[in-house]
Amino acid sequence: MAVDTTEKFVTLGHPSYVWRRGQERRLNLVRSYVTLENQRILDVGCGLGTYVRRLREFSEHVWGTDIDPEKASAAAAHLPHIVQGAAESLPFRPDSFDVVLLNEVLEHVHDDRETIIEAVRCVHPGGHVVVFAPNRLYPFETHGFFIGRRYYFRLLPLINYTPDLIRNIFCHHVRIYTGRGLARLFDGLPVDFVVRSHIYPGLDNIAARHRSLGRLLHSAVDVAEKTPLRALGISHFVVARKREVGVPANVVGRTETMTGSGSNPGIHTANARIAATRSIVALGHASGL
Repeated sequence: MAVDTTEKFVTLGHPSYVWRRGQERRLNLVRSYVTLENQRILDVGCGLGTYVRRLREFSEHVWGTDIDPEKASAAAAHLPHIVQGAAESLPFRPDSFDVVLLNEVLEHVHDDRETIIEAVRCVHPGGHVVVFAPNRLYPFETHGFFIGRRYYFRLLPLINYTPDLIRNIFCHHVRIYTGRGLARLFDGLPVDFVVRSHIYPGLDNIAARHRSLGRLLHSAVDVAEKTPLRALGISHFVVARKREVGVPANVVGRTETMTGSGSNPGIHTANARIAATRSIVALGHASGL
């Protein structure tokens, strides 16, 4: 299916429209490593607010932000604490949140490194930055592809196994990450990795059309995620804990299998935001990372 490339979803991606098994699996995975109950939570790139709505079942203090004014407005129509803004320049004070979620956001932002710096800035020491990002080892590119100037919204097999020079001919509109590449976005920041793993797709569309096949695939996925085959999952799953001041760095993050079953942060000025970001980077270098 060819699509008009002026469509925003080509560069910004599709938000989650409904809550299904795939979203619930991601939430359960997050809860395996991070406490959500009564926490201050920020969903960066919240889209229409699907995750914000579900997270509010655990805490009243859930905020969402999205760069797309239309999506932010639609989410704000039925949810509190929705703010329009870029992930590289979050309009919150430093140390405002216990948890910052970046669910399939990094591949779409203008600057993924600045996005991570902002997420770390906004989470308080002892809090967590949670990231889901597309995995280069997954056999399919799920964000569509270009042939010349024409965009096709369909799966493209094996393209992510090719060198960047070739991949970028077809998929220049979206990033893809190796494990090391994703970890490098945190270089110099005062964080330790709690977990670096992967998750398979929810396969909800297949299960809806073919129930027996869907049940079989769900079982297979659950098994694969407990083996080294998890490295072929659709997305990386990373949880980084912001280091307390004075706590030495744990320079080797753990790679694990998946076993899991407030107050108003407020708006602050751009100058304060830049100063806080520089302070965090300086702290990271001083800690020896």
